[in-house]
Amino acid sequence: MLVTFTTDAHANITMFGDVALILLRMMGHSKTVPGAILAADVPMALNRLKTAINAEKALPPVIGRGEGEEEDQPAVSIADRALPLINLLTAAAEAECDVMWK
Repeated sequence: MLVTFTTDAHANITMFGDVALILLRMMGHSKTVPGAILAADVPMALNRLKTAINAEKALPPVIGRGEGEEEDQPAVSIADRALPLINLLTAAAEAECDVMWK
């Protein structure tokens, strides 16, 4: 499953569903797809996401590979995966736009 985040203030962001659901939970929202955040609530969701990402960075790294991952491939952290969504939420907050995902 793919999830696409949209707002009038930024280009669409599409990510794998499992990652999107983790980020939605970090933002304080249910794992419901489709969904939306009203413009007035975007700054709070952005703050929650940044706080959760910073807390995640403070944890020790998990060593090991996921199924189907190459041994010599570097792991991509949730902080790196969240960066496009953080940029989208920041643009939406500055422009006071709603954010939707489907």
